[in-house]
This record gives sequence, C-alpha cells and structure tokens, in this order.
Amino acid sequence: MMALGLNALLVAAANAAAPAAAAQARPATHAAVDWRAIPWGDYLVNWAAALVIVLVGMWLAKRISLGLERALTRARVESTLSSFLRNVAYAALLVLVFVSALTKIGVPATSVATVLGAAGLAVGLALKDSLSNIASGVMLIILRPMRDGDHVVAGGQEGIVDEIRIFQTSIRAFDQRVITLPNSTITSGPIINYSTLPTRRLEITVGVGYDDDLKQAQALLLGLAQRNPHLLKEPAPFVQVTNLSESTVDLMVFAYALNGEFGNAKSTMLESIRNELLEKGLSIPYPQRDLHVYHHDADGRPLAELLAKSVTDDGDVGPPGKPLAKGN
Repeated sequence: MMALGLNALLVAAANAAAPAAAAQARPATHAAVDWRAIPWGDYLVNWAAALVIVLVGMWLAKRISLGLERALTRARVESTLSSFLRNVAYAALLVLVFVSALTKIGVPATSVATVLGAAGLAVGLALKDSLSNIASGVMLIILRPMRDGDHVVAGGQEGIVDEIRIFQTSIRAFDQRVITLPNSTITSGPIINYSTLPTRRLEITVGVGYDDDLKQAQALLLGLAQRNPHLLKEPAPFVQVTNLSESTVDLMVFAYALNGEFGNAKSTMLESIRNELLEKGLSIPYPQRDLHVYHHDADGRPLAELLAKSVTDDGDVGPPGKPLAKGN
C-alpha cells in the first residue's frame, strides 16, 4: 500500500512539472513595447542639452582660439606659427565639444574614443601622403627656414613666399605667377633664402683681352663699383682676377647691396661696365676660332693642285697634261 501511494505521488509530480517544462521549451515571445513608459522628457532634455553644448562649445572654441592668436601676436610670435597654433587649438576644442555632446545623449565616452581611434587609423592610412605634407608644414612653421615675404628658391621654384599653410605653401614668382607647392616637396630639397640677411653680395664676371692693360681694367671696374649709388660702401667692393680663359682674362667684381636694391645694382653695374670699357678703349673679347681646312685627293695630292687644272663647266677634270676641249 505504501509503495502504491509513493508511485501515485511521483506520477502527480511529473504531471505537474510537464506544463512548466513545455513552457520553458517554447520560444519566448517579445512583450509589447509600452511607449508610455519611455521617459520622453528625459530624452528631449538630454538632446536639447547636447545641442546647447555644441552651439556654445563651438562659439567658445572660436573665441578661445582667436584669443590665443592675439596673445601670441602680442608676444611677437611669428604670424604663421600663431595662425597654425590657433587652428590646432580650435580643432582640439571642437573634438572635446562633440565628445561631450555625445556623452550627454548617452553614448559612452569609451565607445567614442574607440571610434575616433579607428577612424584616425583609417584616415591615416588613406592619407599618408597628406600626413607627410602636414609633418613638413609643422617643420616649416616651427623651424622657420623661410617666412612670409622672403625671397627664396624652394622646390625648384624662385619667388616671394606668400603664405605657409599646413598642407602647402604659396610662392609668388616675379612674373606674377602664384606657385603652390606641397610642403613635402619643399622640405625634401635645399631651401635658399635670400632674405635671411639684410645684404647680398653682387658678383659680376668681366672678360678683357690679353693685350689690354690689366691694372687699368681693374681700376676702372673698382671705380664703377665705388660710384654706384645702389652699392654699399661697407663692406668695400673689390676686384680680383678669377680665370685665364681661352680668349679673355676674367675679372670678377665683388660688391654688396641691400636685398631691395640688388636688382637695380646689378643692372646699372652691367650697363656702366659695358659703356666704360668701350669708352676707355678696352676690348670685350668674344670666343672665336680660326679654322684651317686641308683637303687631299685619294693619291695624296693637295686640293690646290687639282684646282689649278682646267675644269669644264660641268665639273669634269681633264687628264693630266692634256687640256680639255672647249665645247661649241
């Protein structure tokens, strides 16, 4: 009897557990969304706060970056460097503003940092050439081998520096062409800056004949340099013999001029040298060669012997010792 009662209890427990197991085995159905339970007010407040953060943050970022530039200008920092630091500060503040706005609407800061890092890596790989230009621009701005308004030769181009930007540099050529060079092209080669020092040395080579009076020519050139109003008295100009070429004795005039007067000084010196040399009877030789041509016949006889013989109109040469018959 007791065994029968125990079996009955086990069967009843199994029947009671079967519906629960079946319920667990059935896939759970999604409960209906209760839109009224969503805190719409909190969402609207957070989005409005994020919008305010963006607008106010952008305004503050602009004001702070401009204030930084003015402070650097008052500290007599190079205008190119102050402009670059202003742009960097503005970009960094904008990143901070947008990260704060995203955090306000519920986006985790770690997720934002991860996305920014991945995006930075992708952009860096895609724009590696542009990044080299940025690095070169930073070098040009910090090291300052040239500044706005300098007369330079950079990247194979000569002109006046208009503006040094983070990606590229503008150079205004003397024929009023504007040349835009990538910064990496400039830093990969030599940069010749004619404006670093206030003065520039003028070197003019003048050739005189071997028969001319060398002392007279040197004194004449030195006097022209000393009287030229565009050349400086100190350092004093001087003249040296630099080469004995094939047809001339080369003299070189060395004189100094201010950067702004260099072109006028060179032009007036060249004109006065030419006129003064001719007026004083000194020659300005030009390269020339005497060419002597010797022609021999196949048997070794000179061409003169052949020309001495009688030749008909059609160019035939008569046999040796016999004159050619003239045509009717």
